[in-house]
Amino acid sequence: MLREGVMLSGRYEIMSRIGIGGMADVYKAVDRVLNRYVAIKVLKREFREDENFVKKFWTEAQSAAVLQHPNIVNVYDVAEDRGLYFIVMELVEGITLKDYIQKKGKLTSKEVIGITLQVCAGIETAHSKNIIHRDVKPQNIIISKEGKVKVTDFGIAKATSSNTISTNVMGSVHYTSPEQARGGFSDAKSDIYSLGITMYEMITGQLPFDGDSTVAIALKHLQEDIIPPSEYVEDIPNSLEQIILKCTQKSADRRYANISQLIRDLKHSLQDPDGDFVRISPLRSVADTVMITPEDLERIQDGVEYKSNYGDDYDESYDDDDEYESRRRRKEGKKKEIDPKMAKIMRVMTVIASVVFIGVFVLIIGHVAGLFQTTPQIKPGDEKYKVPNLVGMTLKQAEDACEEAGLVLSIVREEESEQYEKDYIFKQLTADGVRLPEGTKVQVYLSTGLKTIEIPDVANKSESEAITELVNAGFAKKNIKIRTENHDTVAEKKVTRTSPEAGKDGNKNSKITVYVSKGVGQTTMPSLVGRTKSEAEKALKDAGLKSQIEEVNSEEPAGQVIAQDIEEGTVLDRMTTVKYMVSAGKVKVKIPENEEFAGKTYREVVALLEEISGEFTFLDPPKRTVSAKYNKDFVVRVEQAGETVDEDATITIVLSNGPGPGTENGGATQ
Repeated sequence: MLREGVMLSGRYEIMSRIGIGGMADVYKAVDRVLNRYVAIKVLKREFREDENFVKKFWTEAQSAAVLQHPNIVNVYDVAEDRGLYFIVMELVEGITLKDYIQKKGKLTSKEVIGITLQVCAGIETAHSKNIIHRDVKPQNIIISKEGKVKVTDFGIAKATSSNTISTNVMGSVHYTSPEQARGGFSDAKSDIYSLGITMYEMITGQLPFDGDSTVAIALKHLQEDIIPPSEYVEDIPNSLEQIILKCTQKSADRRYANISQLIRDLKHSLQDPDGDFVRISPLRSVADTVMITPEDLERIQDGVEYKSNYGDDYDESYDDDDEYESRRRRKEGKKKEIDPKMAKIMRVMTVIASVVFIGVFVLIIGHVAGLFQTTPQIKPGDEKYKVPNLVGMTLKQAEDACEEAGLVLSIVREEESEQYEKDYIFKQLTADGVRLPEGTKVQVYLSTGLKTIEIPDVANKSESEAITELVNAGFAKKNIKIRTENHDTVAEKKVTRTSPEAGKDGNKNSKITVYVSKGVGQTTMPSLVGRTKSEAEKALKDAGLKSQIEEVNSEEPAGQVIAQDIEEGTVLDRMTTVKYMVSAGKVKVKIPENEEFAGKTYREVVALLEEISGEFTFLDPPKRTVSAKYNKDFVVRVEQAGETVDEDATITIVLSNGPGPGTENGGATQ
C-alpha cells in the first residue's frame, strides 16, 4: 500500500486508497501539474514481476485510453515509476449503481431506462472501436453526484480487429452471458446480455439467478429461464419487460443485434410504455436448446472458481489468453501422443458413451412424463422422503409438515421479512420437491416480523407518482387508498398528505391513505353587516373564506360590522380574502385641562373647543357660579376639562357671577 504523500512521476501525489481490486489498488491523488484530483490504479506488488500480468495491465490501459465519452471514465495517463505500473484516470465522486440499488431496493421504470440509456451510450462508443467490455454489471457503473452515469473498468476489454473475442473469461458470474459461461466467444451481444441482467436487478431489486457456488450460478445462466420481472413488479411497463427479456435470451441470435437497436427500443418505451413493439425471434428448432458437454462443464468449473475481493467502485477482472492458449496446446500435445489403435478404440467408446447417454436421457424424460410406471425396489435404510414446501407456513405448521415427511426442520436464520409476519417461514434453503434420507434437516429462514419501511414524503406529487414511489418503497399497491380534499395551497390533482404521515414507519401490509387536492373549490359569500366581529369571522371560516378587517369610527356600536367589499350571495373561490369594516364607535377627543379655559371670555373658550371638534354642542344657557377670583361673565371652568369625550358631546362652560356676600376672599361659589 502506498503511503500518503508519495509522489509518482514527479506530479501525482497520493492522498488515500479508495479501492482494492483483484490485481490493482486504486488511490485518490492530486495531479500537481494540472491541479486536479485523479484516480490512480497501481498494479499490486505480487504481479509486477510477472510479464504476462504486466502485459495485460498495459493492454487494459491502451484499450481504455482510446475511449473518450461523457459516459465512460476517462483514462488520462499510463506510466511506470520505480517499478510501479499505474494508470491515471478520471476521479468520479459518487456511488456505484450497485450501492444505489441496495439503497433504494428497486428503481422506477423511468430511472431504469434513463440510467440504461447513458450506459448504452458509453458501451456503444466502445463497440464502435471494436472494444467489448465483457464485465458489465452495477459495480462497474458509477452515478456521479451530478447524476451523470459513467461506465468504468474496461479491465478485461480488448481491442480486436473482428467482432468476436475468443476467450474463457467469466467476468462476474451473476451477470455473465451463457456463451461466456461455456467459455466460448464474447461479442457485443454478450455485453447486451449482461446489461439485461443489470436492468433486471434495477427494476426488481434482485438478481435472476443465485446459487451456493459460482458453478451453480453459471449453469443456471445456461439452463434456466429467467422469471419475468412482472412476477416481482406488478406495474412494470410491458415494453420494458419485453426489452429485458430480449436482452437476456440464452441464444445470442435472439437478442438485440447491437446496442443501437436497444437504444431505439428504450426510447420508444419512454413514449409508449405499454406498447407491444419489442420483437423476439422464436426458437427455430430443438437444436437451439443448449446442451452442456462434459468439456463445457469442465471449462465452466475452471473459469468460475474464483473469489471476488474487489472494491465496489473499482471492481475488475482480467482474462488470461496465454493460460487458455497454453491449456489448448497441452491438449493438442496429448492428442498427438495417442497411437492410431488407441484413437480407434476411443472413437468406439465415444459412440457407446453417446448411446448410453441418449438412453439415460430418454429414461429420465420418460420417468418425468410418467411413461415408465414401475415399483422401485428400495433397500432398507435407502428410503427417501419428499421435502415439502414450507414457505408461508407458521413455525408449528412447518414442524408438523417436516415430522410427517420424516424430516427435521432447521431454522438457520431469524430476521425481518418483506412479506411474512412474525413466526412464519419466509425462505427455504433446502429445495422443496427433492427426496432426502429420513431425518435430514430442512433449512429455513424464520420471520421476526415484517420489515420496517419508512413512509416517503409524496406531497405535491401526482397521484400516479405517489403510488409508484410508495410501491417502490415496499408497500403493497392493494393497500394504498386515494381520497380527495379541498386545499388552499396544494394545486388540484396533487397530493396534499398521507395517513399515516410521511416519516412514520410502516410495513408491506400497512394501509396508507393518499389525499389528493380537489383545488380550492367554490363557495357563496355570506352576509356580514350587522353582525359582531366574532360572528363575521365564524361565518367566513364556515364558508372557506379568509378575512381582512378594517376598524372605522361610526355611529354604530363598537364591534359591529358596518360594511363588506363582496356582496352577499356572490359565488367565489374558496380561500378568497374578504375585506369588511367593523365600527370602532364614535370619534373620541381629549379636552384640555382648565388652565386653558379659566379667566377667558365665553367666546374665547367656545372658539378653543370648536378647534378640537366642530361637532360639540354647548349647554345653553351656560352654567354660572359666584367667584371671588374671576370677574363676572368670565369663564371659571369647563366641567369636561381633562376628559376624553365623543366628538359630538355636549360641553358645559361655567361662568362667573362675581363675588357674593359671605364669600371667602371676597366671594363664594354655588
